[in-house]
Amino acid sequence: MGVRIDATARVAPTAELADGVVVGPYCIIGPQVRIGEGTELRSHVVIDGVVTIGRQNVIYPFVTIGLEPQDVKYGGEPTRVEIGDHNVIREFVSIHRGTPGGRGVTTVGNHVFLMAYAHVAHDCQVGDYVIMTNAASLAGHVVVEDHAVIGAFSGIHQFCRVGQYSFIGAFSAVSQDVLPFAKVAGNRARVYGVNTLGLRRGGFPTEVIDLIKRAFILLLRSRLPIPEALRRIRTELPPHPELEALCRFVETSQRGIVQ
Repeated sequence: MGVRIDATARVAPTAELADGVVVGPYCIIGPQVRIGEGTELRSHVVIDGVVTIGRQNVIYPFVTIGLEPQDVKYGGEPTRVEIGDHNVIREFVSIHRGTPGGRGVTTVGNHVFLMAYAHVAHDCQVGDYVIMTNAASLAGHVVVEDHAVIGAFSGIHQFCRVGQYSFIGAFSAVSQDVLPFAKVAGNRARVYGVNTLGLRRGGFPTEVIDLIKRAFILLLRSRLPIPEALRRIRTELPPHPELEALCRFVETSQRGIVQ
């Protein structure tokens, strides 16, 4: 199949493009970029720095990947971006490289959908099947777990975590960790229950969703101290991997949880 490069594109001689890569008009690809099989750059895409992109991604016009982080301490150190397979990255998305003060790498997983104008800052970790809708923004060092959805124009404070299968409503300001399976919204964000629709779409059985709802009541509505609520979740509810993941998420929180 070969590699197709438009005559107006600029691709550094040392860039590595796998079979089936398409580089559209006016794209700029730097010398330390590696792009996997079948990935398509529509037009006007800029990729620079140490960047690895996997297979079968579609990257739309005016996306920038791997440029310097927006961190005043950054001094040109050799940090990087790693992006997986089967992602859709829409117009004007920006994904910045890591910093030496963080992980040194910004990562995006597989089957991720980044809608127009979304921003993934330095050192972020975006899991698989994540959806960031238009103009959603992650500050530095944010972790987004698998299957999370972040609504349009929402902002996530640096070092926050967004739990698996959570849903953040549009125009939200998030300054603490978002619980797995939670539905949150607002400025500042607060919990509005369990993301029941997302869990059903994810194939969770009704009995598991009901267990998660019971755990949320103990954790957020019982007025118990958090350690006691976690103890009761573990001792009073049937053991289940999702409940243990919820408890571990709370126990490892550094910023506190959205309630």
